Amino acid sequence: MYQIVQDKLHNVLNARARLGEGPIWDDNDKLLYWVDIYNHRVHQFHPASGKNVFFDVGDVVGAIAKAGKNQLIIAQRHRLAFLDTETGIVTPIVEIETDLPDNRFNDAKCDPQGRFWFGSMSSSGKAQSSLYRYDFDGSLHVMETGLTVSNGLGWSPNHETFYLTDSPQQKIYAYDFDTATGNISNRRIFVDLTGESFFPDGLTIDSQGYIWSAMWNGWCVIRFSPEGKEIFRLQLSVPLVTSCTFGGEDLQTLYITTASIGLKQEDIEKSFDSGDLFAFDTDVTGLLTYDFNLSRKV
Repeated sequence: MYQIVQDKLHNVLNARARLGEGPIWDDNDKLLYWVDIYNHRVHQFHPASGKNVFFDVGDVVGAIAKAGKNQLIIAQRHRLAFLDTETGIVTPIVEIETDLPDNRFNDAKCDPQGRFWFGSMSSSGKAQSSLYRYDFDGSLHVMETGLTVSNGLGWSPNHETFYLTDSPQQKIYAYDFDTATGNISNRRIFVDLTGESFFPDGLTIDSQGYIWSAMWNGWCVIRFSPEGKEIFRLQLSVPLVTSCTFGGEDLQTLYITTASIGLKQEDIEKSFDSGDLFAFDTDVTGLLTYDFNLSRKV
């Protein structure tokens, strides 16, 4: 059942992004980073002033994570790189999946110990995508294979469960997670949306362990209980809802990215705010975004 709470939902940035994605909250500087994948941009949004600046990183950028002061780690088409947010300089780290021209990297997050998890997606529709883990020592690990679009991922508050989305399959999976080793096991279906007209995209998790999943072509964000039961749907004015994360002074603001790519003129007229950045005032607290840094203790 939809819950329409327009007094708590705000369009905070008229971005008109082609494919807004990957929002992360910087709690030190009180700002939101997010990406516009096909415009090759990493954005920096300052809620206090409403100011938004961006860096052109020269190629598609699927996801980002903080990696120390004034630095992000970014997942691009076939590589990982560092972005200096003072100079805008992009420094390549490693190239991956260069033998799969139909693939590009997509959603990503750091785990509680600072390891960078990122997945690929295939434009061919084939199940030839994978999930990777890049450790601070430079080692690269294949964590899952046979995916179509590796998407929304995250960890439960007690760090015992890992979640991973395969959008075209309309499923969110849960795994057992070993914090010390970074290994995942015992995959099972957490949410199955087979038969729906929309697709689960990016997700975030609140401090109660509830999962907030953005729905591509669904005009909404759905909140699921730790048991996978739908609690409510937050309706938006745009169809292509891509991802979300908690931020703000008290971590109770849900920032939501959206897209305009592929919409026809009549669709845009019905959803003029497509590609904009939204904020929803919740009554729950989110979790801090983990940085790429193994010095973080669990």
